[in-house]
Amino acid sequence: MAPGETPRRADRSPRSGETDSPAEEALTDHLHPQGGTLVADSADLVMPASAVAEDEARRRRFRLSPINRRRWATFRANRRGTWSLWLFLILFTLTLFAEFIANDRPLYIAHDGGHYFPVFVDYPETVFGGDFDTSAEYRDPFVAELIEERGWMLWPPIRYHHDTVNYDLPVPAPAPPSAENLLGTDDQGRDVLARVIYGFRISILFGLTLTLFSSLIGIAVGAVQGYLGGWTDLVGQRVLEVWSGLPVLYLLIILASIVEPNFWWLLGLMLLFSWMSLVGVVRAEVLRARNFDYVRAAAALGVGRWTILVRHVLPNAMVATLTFLPFILNGSITTLTSLDFLGFGLPPGSASLGELLAQGKQNLQAPWLGITAFTVLAVMLSLLIFIGEAVRDAFDPRKSSL
Repeated sequence: MAPGETPRRADRSPRSGETDSPAEEALTDHLHPQGGTLVADSADLVMPASAVAEDEARRRRFRLSPINRRRWATFRANRRGTWSLWLFLILFTLTLFAEFIANDRPLYIAHDGGHYFPVFVDYPETVFGGDFDTSAEYRDPFVAELIEERGWMLWPPIRYHHDTVNYDLPVPAPAPPSAENLLGTDDQGRDVLARVIYGFRISILFGLTLTLFSSLIGIAVGAVQGYLGGWTDLVGQRVLEVWSGLPVLYLLIILASIVEPNFWWLLGLMLLFSWMSLVGVVRAEVLRARNFDYVRAAAALGVGRWTILVRHVLPNAMVATLTFLPFILNGSITTLTSLDFLGFGLPPGSASLGELLAQGKQNLQAPWLGITAFTVLAVMLSLLIFIGEAVRDAFDPRKSSL
């Protein structure tokens, strides 16, 4: 064999007349000659078994268990619930970027060689050649002409924020739908479509936040009552009976009339009463699960009481709890809408579907106000109901099948 020539596979065998085994051949493929000497590249000699094990562990981390795969298949089998979920996610995702869809500020301005983003930064009028050192009013024809003389503007699809007043209406407000205002304006000249987009987002975010915190409190209280039992359960049930007997809506109206509520203040007020909805369900599930054999076996092995509750009992109780969450979200949105309709909800001027309903009631000559608010609320609540029904079927063992 000439110097520097790569040895053939048969020449590499230490035993004459024998060929390499598959493992030796795989190892030989990672060898390269340097000056006639076979040198192994340490970066290439990684054990294949470890790589396979890491890949398998990575797959297991993101793989659903058989029972969860069966639940997901049952959920997808409910076509109405599946389509409702996708439609709801699309609508909610779009409203999360409402500032890029409906805004009275341009998305981007190219002016005199500079680049400006009014959606994120508040620029004074003097930046574009104006006379005042105040925030630029981009809908003002004078400011628009200054910018377009030496640049251009990129506007969102709807050139109105939820609180922007259209002063160029051809008729008194509320104005009917037109090319400028697709769903018309309210009684103050604000674009209805922009207020619907922002109101949809506020309603969903408020409902999700209230559902999350009320569920955490309700699950914790129900789990402690059901697992500890005895006097803890007895006293807790009596407190719940008294607290749930209070007229919730009237108390919310009284508390909201004392101070002007904002988003978080109103959330705190409603959280005082909304956490009770899950206590009974979780308590019943924990009372049932705490007598199972595996729970008694864990206690006999010396596992701590709270460890058993959190790691063994509570996960089984969550199955029935999850089916109630879409309906609790529905109730949260409906309560916010009711308070806004009565005038005790979000501060005046906030984009609210309840406030739009109230305007429709006060302006019967403008039917687009009530019809728009009713349609948006009906679609939103119907989608959540359909999703809740699909989730309930997915967690129902009688309807889940392989």
